[in-house]
Amino acid sequence: MLCSADSQSSSRWQRRKEARPEEILDAALRLFTEKGFSATRMMDVAKAAGISKGTLYLYFSNKEAIFKEVVQQRITPQIDKVESLVNEFEGNQADLLKHLINGWWMGVACSSLSAIPKIITAESGNFPELAEYFTINVVTRSRQLFSKVIRRGMETGEFKEYDAQTVARLVVAPLVQATIWMHSLKPYDDEEGTQNYLQLHTEFILNALRKNSYKPKMNTTNIKLEFPE
Repeated sequence: MLCSADSQSSSRWQRRKEARPEEILDAALRLFTEKGFSATRMMDVAKAAGISKGTLYLYFSNKEAIFKEVVQQRITPQIDKVESLVNEFEGNQADLLKHLINGWWMGVACSSLSAIPKIITAESGNFPELAEYFTINVVTRSRQLFSKVIRRGMETGEFKEYDAQTVARLVVAPLVQATIWMHSLKPYDDEEGTQNYLQLHTEFILNALRKNSYKPKMNTTNIKLEFPE
């Protein structure tokens, strides 16, 4: 199951003031994806957003500030929603874990955010403060959510006993690798079997975790995750 970020056309010069921050974020993320974070200049972002460079600096002082705002506006609210879901959920943990994996994929790989893992991986040495910020606010929080579900499944007897943090890494790593591949080697790789990637990954994880003797509850809480396209 593969996705690619939607492309968007360049903005016009005349824009409503209240719409400018969102348009700046859209333009910047698109440029970070196409050109790379280091190669993108503030002038490039202003032009793509349809504003002057001086106007851009009224909203953001530098590229790092723009990237952090992308995280705060596009990623943090989604993590907040998933945290609430995980904290309130009382049903089958295998079902919840499956929905979290699919939700991560739809929220990241199938959106304009899909390039961010590659951007951070490529630029972590050049922008360590930005890499640390992303790790604390996105990577660690996301991994803790998966770990919490896995640990809870072990405590209820649904899952086999493993180190939950390590299993969480095993769950997330192939998803991150797939998004990096989408923005690096995909154009040169004609392998068709990757269409089943997400499904097989989820099945392998759940088959490895589930206890054969476990009997799931008949009535489980409905799981509802909504992510932007």
